[in-house]
Amino acid sequence: MPMIDVTVAAGTFPDKPALIKALTEAMMRWEQVPPIDFFSANTAAFVHELPSDALGNTKGASNYARIQVLTPVGVPGREKQLGLVQEMTAILAEAAGDPSLSERTWVLISEAPDGGWGIAGHAYLVSEIGDAARKILATQRDAE
Repeated sequence: MPMIDVTVAAGTFPDKPALIKALTEAMMRWEQVPPIDFFSANTAAFVHELPSDALGNTKGASNYARIQVLTPVGVPGREKQLGLVQEMTAILAEAAGDPSLSERTWVLISEAPDGGWGIAGHAYLVSEIGDAARKILATQRDAE
């Protein structure tokens, strides 16, 4: 149930809702979580648009993008890290209509410590997230 923050210069993306949907769906695929509300309602992306003079490099270029992903500790192993960075970079470049944005996109993956992931006023341990998902899936199976 990660949080995804995208920071870019204003005007980079013509369709932010489509970008958010693509990023959150990719994240759920890479985390390999079931498509239940517990995960889909709590996997979110935020697009932060800054004035072009509020970001840049030493040469003055402001056509960069930064994606920050915060996920519970231990979730993204190396294969998931590689795939996630590659796919999220491609999603941003496509959403911007600029294939060269891939060369200027940074992806930072951070892991919240166990118990440092709060939803609905509860600081979840990783084991509690899994337990909650299993209970929801069992309840859905029983209802069928």
